[in-house]
Amino acid sequence: MDGLISVINHNGFWLMVIAVVAVGGWFKYREHEIRVQQDLRLHEMEHLQKMKELEVELEKAKAAQTAQKV
Repeated sequence: MDGLISVINHNGFWLMVIAVVAVGGWFKYREHEIRVQQDLRLHEMEHLQKMKELEVELEKAKAAQTAQKV
């Protein structure tokens, strides 16, 4: 009986070590995923801003072209 308890305690220790390492790895992965999502959102916002600027320039060019025709 003592041998069985010893085996269970020994395996339980290693299971705890594996669980702690797995949880730590999961948190590290999650932080990385959140950082990547934030970077993607930032790039998307920059892209949308650039698209708005280009639309304004296009409208100005069309207005200037229309003014030249008149």
